[in-house]
Amino acid sequence: MSAPPTPSLSFVTSVNVGRPRPNPWKRLDATGIDKRPVPGPVRVAAPGPKGTGAVALEGDRVYDIKNHGGDDQAVYAYAREDLDVWERELGRVFANGSFGENLTTTGIDVNSALIGERWRIGPEVVLEVSCPRIPCATFAGWLDERGWIRTFTRAARPGPYLRVVEPGEIGSGDTITVLSRPEHQVTVALSFRALTMEPELLPLLVDVEALPAPDRDAIRRRLAKGTGGAKGAGDGA
Repeated sequence: MSAPPTPSLSFVTSVNVGRPRPNPWKRLDATGIDKRPVPGPVRVAAPGPKGTGAVALEGDRVYDIKNHGGDDQAVYAYAREDLDVWERELGRVFANGSFGENLTTTGIDVNSALIGERWRIGPEVVLEVSCPRIPCATFAGWLDERGWIRTFTRAARPGPYLRVVEPGEIGSGDTITVLSRPEHQVTVALSFRALTMEPELLPLLVDVEALPAPDRDAIRRRLAKGTGGAKGAGDGA
């Protein structure tokens, strides 16, 4: 792996933790998509396998335990710059955390990050980019925009899920340093396009070991059947 230079002003704008609220968009009692900035540092640790509702940030969780949470979806990051683009395009104001992200970032192109890329955040935490966020009904209902899943998908600015490599505390203002990047060229945006709109790109993902194993298995099955598309991770609800 190589370690390219990192922009000097890449940092965490806010750390966001979910508040449970009713989920009328799925047959679930609650959703954790309503993320709000919290003061002070937050403890971050690997949550363990999917199925418990656990995520990396202390005080947060998901409620669709079949599809969300676990080590491969431990942290979700979205760029403040991308929220600003959506504000202009939709004519709305999006506070940090509005897209259900745990970390709102500034100064790092999260969608150009490579699957398997590692970030140091602050003095302690190391995270690894694992897969793109795939929109689902909870996200669509939460944003309440007509045709939102299609709009979001076409934009191909999904933001990444990350797994925890080294635990610790994260706080707003912590710097983000890219520690290493794998040799392949599969970015968050490219993998999202392959998993959604452009199944002809799926062969590029087969050997990307940092992708979650269930996603790689699903991709291989689809390719073996000669069909496109693959279902990826959801929206942290």
